[in-house]
Amino acid sequence: MAGDAQDWAGSLLPLLQICDSALPTGAFAHTFGMETYLERGTVSDQASFQDWLERFLDHQLVYADGLAVRLTAELFAGTTANGASAGTAPSALAAADGAASPADPPAAPADATPDSDFDAGLVRLDALMFAQALPAQVRQAGLTMGRRLLEIGTLSLPGPGLERYARLVAEGTCRGHQAIVFALIGVDHGVPPAAITQAFLFSTLTSLTQNAVRGIPIGQNAGQRTLGALRPRVAAAWERISALDMSDLGVISPGLEIAQMHHETQRARMFMS
Repeated sequence: MAGDAQDWAGSLLPLLQICDSALPTGAFAHTFGMETYLERGTVSDQASFQDWLERFLDHQLVYADGLAVRLTAELFAGTTANGASAGTAPSALAAADGAASPADPPAAPADATPDSDFDAGLVRLDALMFAQALPAQVRQAGLTMGRRLLEIGTLSLPGPGLERYARLVAEGTCRGHQAIVFALIGVDHGVPPAAITQAFLFSTLTSLTQNAVRGIPIGQNAGQRTLGALRPRVAAAWERISALDMSDLGVISPGLEIAQMHHETQRARMFMS
């Protein structure tokens, strides 16, 4: 019993640390398009915010970061849902987007070859995550928070998977995405893919709820009621994510993406995205 409790704590405590709303990754500065709906008046109270948050979960998180967390965790384990190897050859998408921004890493040499299937899979997934994030602010937010979480994880939650990804980022072969970093910290510390993915989904919803408390504003109790109502939806989201594959990555509602793009030109903004 004592050994089981120790193993449980060894997995749970790192997960609690990276899900902490006080973790300084910059999540407090991003609403991922919600502020556009605030300006339009579409989101104005708890009910309308919960409706928006449910749609964001079902139509964006499931098909982008949530799926990326599961794919990363399975890549680390060396299996996919059907038991095949998750390692794949590097993709030409490594140079996706074309136009570089100040936050983009330098392009990897044309003859750069990852030294393992795991590295190759990380390179491909990193490139796909960058390519599928069409709104510039959303793309930048994922990189900014990812680099910050990578720094925090390297300092306080090191592990073999995270160290390999950090090396790829330092070399300029990968950019450093939050979902990938989050997943690697989890699997490095023995957290199952289902738990990692649902923890990521719920921590994202928590951050957005805290921003809604300030931005709409709604009361703290209203925010907690919203999160309580969304717990079963997070479990259902995992069931959907578990049935998806790499080809589903980025299948996101155009309406959400357009609202996220519109945020750049809003007259007044409290948040960075």
